[in-house]
Amino acid sequence: MDAPLADPECPRCGGTGWVRVEDGGAGAVRSCPCREARLVPRLLAAAGIPPRYRDCTIENFRESIDGSPAQQLIKAKVLCRRFVDRVLDAQDDSTPEKGLLFLGPPGVGKTHLAVAVLKELIQLRGVRGRFIDFTSFLSRLQSTFDPTSEESKHEVLDPVLEAEVLVFDELGAQKPTLFVQDLLYLIINTRYSTGRRTIFTTNSRLHPDPSRERKPDLEAREPLPFDLSSRPLSRHDLLAERLTPMLVSRVREMTQAIEIEAQDFRTLKEAQLR
Repeated sequence: MDAPLADPECPRCGGTGWVRVEDGGAGAVRSCPCREARLVPRLLAAAGIPPRYRDCTIENFRESIDGSPAQQLIKAKVLCRRFVDRVLDAQDDSTPEKGLLFLGPPGVGKTHLAVAVLKELIQLRGVRGRFIDFTSFLSRLQSTFDPTSEESKHEVLDPVLEAEVLVFDELGAQKPTLFVQDLLYLIINTRYSTGRRTIFTTNSRLHPDPSRERKPDLEAREPLPFDLSSRPLSRHDLLAERLTPMLVSRVREMTQAIEIEAQDFRTLKEAQLR
């Protein structure tokens, strides 16, 4: 951000980036439109949104499958619009910790909606946002342990902890090793304690899938958050089997859950191309 945020030739602010507003007293200041026009593209670039998701908006989210309206997709879209409107209408951040938790199988549009919400908050409110795919983020963080790494642990981790709005994509995608558990605790607990909004997506469930038959010997078994490192991930996994009970409680308290059950858009697209 070496270039000035304000237009040096702007007649409104004279290059300061701030415009005085008369309020009957000493006066207040607000951000000048010239500053906002230059700031938003920088905030979007700094958010780390992957190229394939940069055109995602709430408006262009698909509400239908094979031309037929899908009620859960429509509901998810409406809830996202309401969430953004509430944040934009808020006069203060009295409940800044409230974010979103998108749950559902792969390919139903969870990441699309999460990114769309983040983009609107950056564009319309100028928040400092961040997107992380947890698997990629974990690999990047682990690389900082190499003495030859050009990045430090704090350079990778601090922007995630301090972002005003964080999209945490694929919560629970990594097997719960001790290192993963500690990292999840640090990120989630820090953001919970500091009251920063977090938007999670996960393929896991909050509740067991009622349509899935379970063996009798599994019915009474309590979730075992530390005993799953040897078996593959499943869309039927409970979030309580991927996080400790304390973190599940925090995630649920700091978010509004949006569950999406629909067909995989990617699979449908592949079938249509055949």
